[in-house]
Amino acid sequence: ATRDDTLMNSTEDTMSPVTVAPPDFAVEAVAAVVAEKYQLQGEYTQLVSERDQNFRLKTPDGQGFVVKVTGLLEDLVATDFQIAALCHFEESGFNYAPRVVRTVSGKKRCVITSGDGQEYRLRVVTWLDGRLLHDVGLTTANARRFGRRLAELDQSLESFDFDGDGQAGLWDMQDALQLRSLLPYVNDAKVRQYASEVLTRFEETVVSALRALPRQAIHNDANPENILIGADGDVSGFIDFGDALKAPRIIEVAIAASYLRAGGDNPLKFIEAFVGGYHQRSPLSDAEFNVLFDLIRTRLATTLIVLFWRLSARDEDDPYRRKTLENESNAFEFLVFLSGLSPRDSVPYLPD
Repeated sequence: ATRDDTLMNSTEDTMSPVTVAPPDFAVEAVAAVVAEKYQLQGEYTQLVSERDQNFRLKTPDGQGFVVKVTGLLEDLVATDFQIAALCHFEESGFNYAPRVVRTVSGKKRCVITSGDGQEYRLRVVTWLDGRLLHDVGLTTANARRFGRRLAELDQSLESFDFDGDGQAGLWDMQDALQLRSLLPYVNDAKVRQYASEVLTRFEETVVSALRALPRQAIHNDANPENILIGADGDVSGFIDFGDALKAPRIIEVAIAASYLRAGGDNPLKFIEAFVGGYHQRSPLSDAEFNVLFDLIRTRLATTLIVLFWRLSARDEDDPYRRKTLENESNAFEFLVFLSGLSPRDSVPYLPD
């Protein structure tokens, strides 16, 4: 499939994996399949997820794993893209991502069947130790380290090639204009106005610029809940590659920067440190810097639009919905702040 082909997918197709409830297998059923296919047993703890059913598995000898049952509507290409990316990290020597665990027969995934005969994809990856950056709290020091490590991740993925890497998704910023169909769900007029203006700016100035920028596989969701910090204070790992795809590299930087919101006298201090760290490891071009500001705002607008839409699409007691409401409470405030700045003022690290 080509990128042009996937752009023809409807917004409904990209939204459907998120609107459908995650798989809901009994832990005993999952444990039975994992024991049979992987010969792994132990204590299971369910993890919160947007569209999959995930468990932490801790074996009696202290090993840790993540068992993932993929949402029914996730494209097979997307699943295999994620698996192939993790295998690429292992082959290239990048040690800050989970490893894919093979079944006893050497397969990278298997199948678990529901009571009604529906087959779901199941896979196991290693558990990475560390504390979430979200829980540790942002500092300029760890934001800079985050930038450097993310640059190393992207440098590893630069040589990753996958047949069929043009899958589309709701969180694919290349297709941000699809979110216009969700604007009616934004029942706050001020938020809707800002989000609409951001999408217009994206259409008028960013879409054409992106076509000329370096493209590669990216994590596509490097936010503080997917970044692990080790005991030494450095980034010890990246988790949740569920949104990974091929896109302009600068989108990776913008997504991460959109979550590095600081208060006080210098709301941009974490973004400055992060971008500086990334640029130090993997220099960004002037053309990439020129769209960074608009891409950060586009990610914030995406977060807000999807949040309001999810309020209507998910039950009030939905765990992922509750977690998102808490984590994104200041997204609009930051978008308003950025909208009052010029592109150069918004990212002071821009080269002269």
